[in-house]
Amino acid sequence: MIYELRIYHCLPGRLPALLKRFESTTLGIWERHGIRQAGFWTTLIGSSNMTLTYMLAWESLAEREQKWTAFQADPEWNTKRAESEKDGPIVANIVSELMVPTAFSSVR
Repeated sequence: MIYELRIYHCLPGRLPALLKRFESTTLGIWERHGIRQAGFWTTLIGSSNMTLTYMLAWESLAEREQKWTAFQADPEWNTKRAESEKDGPIVANIVSELMVPTAFSSVR
């Protein structure tokens, strides 16, 4: 199993819009494409409270490439993303890391 850690750094005041987009749009489109989330978090104490952190679970790099590419090209996703940004951009930048569990990890 491969896990993808993604951290979205929002522009000031835009985290609520990002959370709404994930809850009302993104998750449903991911389900249609077979993308599995492993959890979502917001920062309570840390360097910024304007971040959304989440993890995705992939069987392989090939699965990630196929499903993520299809998601990015999905017409509904592109329309809804544009609608959610009608008041301006939401995300300043995104950090993405692909990770594999260690032999002693409780997560496999």
